[in-house]
Amino acid sequence: MKIVIFGLTITSSWGNGHATLWRGLCRALIAGGHEVTFFERDAPYYAESRDLAEMNGLRLELYQSWDEDRVRRELAEADAAIVTSYCPDGITATELLAEHDGLVRVFYDMDTPVTLANLRSGRELAYVGRCGLRDFDLVLSFTGGPVLDELRDHLGARRVRTLYGSVDPDVHRPAAARKEFLGDLSYLGTFAADRQAALEELFLEPARALPERRFVIAGAQYPVEFPWSANVYFVRHLPPEDHAAFLCSSRLTLNVTRHAMRENGWCPSGRLFEAAACGVPIISDVWDGLDQFFEPGVEILTAATHADVIAALALDDAEVSRIARAARERALAEHTAQRRASELLAMLEEAKEEAAVAV
Repeated sequence: MKIVIFGLTITSSWGNGHATLWRGLCRALIAGGHEVTFFERDAPYYAESRDLAEMNGLRLELYQSWDEDRVRRELAEADAAIVTSYCPDGITATELLAEHDGLVRVFYDMDTPVTLANLRSGRELAYVGRCGLRDFDLVLSFTGGPVLDELRDHLGARRVRTLYGSVDPDVHRPAAARKEFLGDLSYLGTFAADRQAALEELFLEPARALPERRFVIAGAQYPVEFPWSANVYFVRHLPPEDHAAFLCSSRLTLNVTRHAMRENGWCPSGRLFEAAACGVPIISDVWDGLDQFFEPGVEILTAATHADVIAALALDDAEVSRIARAARERALAEHTAQRRASELLAMLEEAKEEAAVAV
């Protein structure tokens, strides 16, 4: 199968979660013998932090200006085309898909909670046209649960399925600790204002309460006025190939979910699967659907307050190691990029068959 993707980025993981996810999915699809072309606008802010120049088997179309003839040539040979949320030319690409019969037209909302928050508040969506999602044969959502009905009701999606995040175990796996990343508790994530309150409660408050412990944050876009303390150490944006070493250099790691994702539930971040695949014990905030991915108390620790985090840090090594092993086993069994690629292909085939019957 030949698949054409119009995405936000695959070449830079700076300040976004799209790139790491697409790298794993594309590698898995290519390994399965499928052809993949990825169209990405060459944005200057991603160019400055580009951490992927090429991928074996991937046709990367990095462009500065939209070239319809070039796009049409790729679509003419494709079996399926996927337009993603926050693709800067998503609406234009969507219009071109209608010109090609026999093509499975897919929209992948990799930011479903944000999409729905904008819809509920009446804000315009820059990546969805006037027709909503009704012209797509298949709409994929990064989020499961009740929100799928909203994509149908408010955007006219006809066939909606969930394609959750995943992890590439060849990239995220147990790694040797590095001195500069050592800590008792780590947090890996881009700064987000709507995550700050939870980060204050679950990371910064425990750091203040345990001044003898070492806490480490890595990520992009942290403001100068961020409330650092003497035992909180900062590592600037890390490329994905350094994530495993960073995560494995702390005794436990913290997962904090963005407000919109937590509010809707059933929206695990890629970081959750990455940490699990690295064999690192995870403390996560609590949200609906979490137990569908990892069993609390068995495969993951949960925390609602700083006291819960402090209690988790006090657990003995045998207990946290047991939890980490269980989470890794679950991640490798159910949440790999290869598993998601298989799910994606099955959904594309289903949509293709149903479209043929409808004709």
